[in-house]
This record gives sequence, C-alpha cells and structure tokens, in this order.
Amino acid sequence: MAWWNVLGCLAAAAGMSLASRSLIHYFQLESYQFPGFFRTLRRNARRAMLPGALLTLGMAVCVGIALMVTWPRWLKALLTGALLLASGGLMGRFFRDAKSKKPLVLTPRVKRLYAVMTVFHIALLLLLGAGIQRGLNMPGAAASLPGNITWVCLALSVLYPCLLPLWTALSGLIAWPIEKLISEMYFRDAQRILRQRPDLIKIGITGSYGKTSVKFILGTLLSEKYQTLVTPSSFNTPMGVTKIIRTKLMPAHQVFVAEMGARHVGDIKEMCRLVHPDHGVLTSIGPQHLETFHSIEHIKRTKYELMDAVPQGGCCYFPDDGGICRALYEQTAKEKRLCAVQPTPEADVWAEDIRVSPQGSSFLLCTREEKIPCETKLLGEHNIQNILLAATVCLRLQLTLRQIARGISRLSPVEHRLQLIPSTGVTIIDDAFNSNPRGAEAALDVIRQFPGRRIIITPGMVELGDEETAFNRAFGQKMASAVDVAILVGRKHTQPIHDGLREAGFPEDHIHPVANLEEAAALLRQLGRPGDVALFENDLPDNYSES
Repeated sequence: MAWWNVLGCLAAAAGMSLASRSLIHYFQLESYQFPGFFRTLRRNARRAMLPGALLTLGMAVCVGIALMVTWPRWLKALLTGALLLASGGLMGRFFRDAKSKKPLVLTPRVKRLYAVMTVFHIALLLLLGAGIQRGLNMPGAAASLPGNITWVCLALSVLYPCLLPLWTALSGLIAWPIEKLISEMYFRDAQRILRQRPDLIKIGITGSYGKTSVKFILGTLLSEKYQTLVTPSSFNTPMGVTKIIRTKLMPAHQVFVAEMGARHVGDIKEMCRLVHPDHGVLTSIGPQHLETFHSIEHIKRTKYELMDAVPQGGCCYFPDDGGICRALYEQTAKEKRLCAVQPTPEADVWAEDIRVSPQGSSFLLCTREEKIPCETKLLGEHNIQNILLAATVCLRLQLTLRQIARGISRLSPVEHRLQLIPSTGVTIIDDAFNSNPRGAEAALDVIRQFPGRRIIITPGMVELGDEETAFNRAFGQKMASAVDVAILVGRKHTQPIHDGLREAGFPEDHIHPVANLEEAAALLRQLGRPGDVALFENDLPDNYSES
C-alpha cells in the first residue's frame, strides 16, 4: 500500500478513537464491565450512536469527493485522513459532557484502551484500504462494476464508523488480557504486603447497604485505641483496595478496615482472596444491584462469602434485622456476635432509651455487663444500628465502653449520606450518594422529624432489575406522607414515583418533574423559603442521565 494511504488510515483511525470519548466514558462509569456497558448504550442509544453516524456522513462526503475530483491519489488520501482526524477530535470535544458529575479520568487503563482501540482501527482501516487498492489495480477496475472489490471496501469504509460502540467493546475485549495481567501483578503485590504484616488486624465489611457508613464509624471508634487505616470513600473493588494497600498502608498501622462491594456472585470471595480478613462484618441484606444479582438468594450467598473466609480465631458480626441477617447469624458455626437496636436475649450489644431529633441522636449503649450514655450528630435511627454494629466489633477488639462512647461523640456524617447542611434559608439534607429501598425509607423517616415545609429532590432508585418500577412506585407512596413538595429528576424514570404519589393522594400541583439536577436546583431556589428543609435523595451517575 502506498505511503499516503497508510498515513490517511492512521489519521482516520486516530479520529475514530477521539470520537469514541463518550463511549469510553460510559465504559469507565460501568467499571469496564461489558453487560453494564451495553445496558448504558441501550439507555443512551441516540447519544451513543450519534458520533459514529456523523463520522459516517463525513466519510461518505470524503469518498464522494474522492470519486468526483481528479486530484492525485496521495492528496485525496491525506485530505480524507486529515478531515476524519479533525472531525473525530471535534466530536470528542462536542460530546464531552462538561457538566458530568464524574468526568472521564485519563487513568493508565483508559490510556491503554485508547492505544488498543487506535491500533484496532488502524488494522481494520489498512485492511479495507488494501482491498480498495487491490480493486483499483485489478484488470477492468475502470469499469467500476457494483461487484468490484473496490466498491465493497468503499461501502464498508463508509459504514465503518457507525459501529463505534461495537469497536469500543471489542477494543475493551482485546485489552482485557493485558488489564488482567497488570491487575494480577498489582493484586499479588498487595497480597505480599499483607503477608508481611501478620500483626495487622484485618476487618472486612460488606452488605447491601450501610457498609460505607459502618466502615467510617468503625474507623473513628477504633482510632481511640489503634492506628487504623480505612479504605477511603467508596474504594470497595479489588483494584481500589489493592491501590490503598500498596500506597497507604504503613508499618504504624495496627488495624486495616476494608469495605467489600459486590455486583456479582464471587465478588466478595475475590476480595477475601486479597485481604484474608480476620473479622467479617455484615451490615445488611436487601434488594440492591438486582440488575446484576437477579435474586436476593444470590445476594445472600455472595455476602456470606465474607463469613466463609473468616478463619478460626476471628469473629463474624451481624445486626439483628429479624430476617436474613439474623438467619445467617443462626447458621454460622464460627465465633460470632449479634447487635440489636432493641434488647433481645441473644444480643451481645443493644440500645435503650433511644431519642432521635433533627440535631442527632442519644441512647444508652448496653452490653450484658454495663451501660453507658452516648450522643451522636448522625441523623436517623438506622445510624444507631450502624453504630451498634461498629461498637460490637470494638468490644471484641478490647476497647472499653468509655473509649467507644468518646468515639461515638466524635462521629461526623459521611459526605452525601444524610449530611445536614444548615442554612439561614432552606436547610439541606444531602443523601445524594446512592439510594436503595431501605436507605430511602430511612431518609424519609429523618425528614419527617423536621418542622416546616419538607421538600424532596430525587431521581428514584436504579439497578433493581425487574422490580425497579415496583420499588419506585412504593417509594412514591411512602413519600406522600413524609414531604409536602416532590421534585422528580428525570421525567421518564420517575414516572413510577409520580404514579405512587398520586395513588397516595398527594396533590398533583405539588409534584414537579424536571429534566435534570440543574433544573431541580433552579426550581428549589424558586420554590424554597426560609424554614423549609430539602432532602436530596440519590443522584444518578451520568450513564443514567435522561438529558
């Protein structure tokens, strides 16, 4: 193939990769998981297909010009490549959402994906270019018959950009063995670091919800006695925890607390292969990530993988929820501890004299030997359950009740998890991190405690599989008795909430569907007045946006 054709293909391939920016962003938002990526493409079909469609139009224009004008082949090839490169770059910038809640991060993995994608495009475009060149050199090519290989390859070249979502997925598939090799190398290095610390107390925390809150509560309480490292934010994947072990774990640390997230059966087992926890904490079992788990039974089996990994000499900790967690406690033959909000004969730790208010909570922390009064700024009775679970672990690790009570008094709300933001105008309760049926109900219980007019801003719940519509409708029904004004973010997705509100007799003129969070914030500024309280319940990631 002539040098100018090669250069044209290289430029066109680079343009294709640049135009795929929004697709790579979706792939990153879905943690590079193919099923989630394809679900995101279906939800955002128009936005996903538009860059490829526009490039296809540009390619068709370039081919048409090339067939009509009599310029030298080298000039036409180079101009076509340059135009596609410029078009791809412009589309990459145009389709980049400047208002993204979580913008594309050019991590080493993304850079490797870009490199693999570009090489993939170069290979296919060179193959098509070779076919075109061969057709032009064939005897009788000047006749330009429809069956000529030149026309076939030209047609494929024009249509090629339409499949940018597929090429992105295939590039990710090609890159997967490379990423697996790199991640396993880092994974083994983190395992080595932990093996060299036999003195380190390792605690794993998992659950359908509440695990991040319990993690930070436990970290605060343990710091009364131990130098403690807690995985930050929502670092709860194997690679996230691996990074923390390799970069943050110091010789001075005595306790390591690792949050363990899961979306598929076997995910917790993989986390335990990394951490080898001495203690396992289960916060809850419920309908979270049903889109990937498909059933509560799969969720239960996955979460219990943590307890299966706890060795002899360690301990398993459960909340008494009167349901699945209690049943899992009963079936556990290893050393175990149980906590309960209300006193029960089996509970090791429980609470009495619970008082909750818009300013926080107070209660008596009770064991079979003694009791101590505690106060916290954390909102909601469900947070008392989280505190009790953390306190149960601390007692097993030899903290005194006095140390635990002091730690409880120092607790601060976790960012975006029922975080109270006082104001002289509208008081904000920020519960925007995520939402699930139990968490949403707890948030409604919290806002009920506030005087004045109560406003909720929510897009509802996602990742609940076939039951999502039913859960959101029930959310709307419960919402009707807790708030006075409902601002629903995303008209299509929140329709079940709208239906639930109306079924519960909520005034139609107090329901305000809006397109996005920006519109919701503007409407709140318009409607809100001093003394109101506004609950931001959930904030969907960019791959669920309707606008």
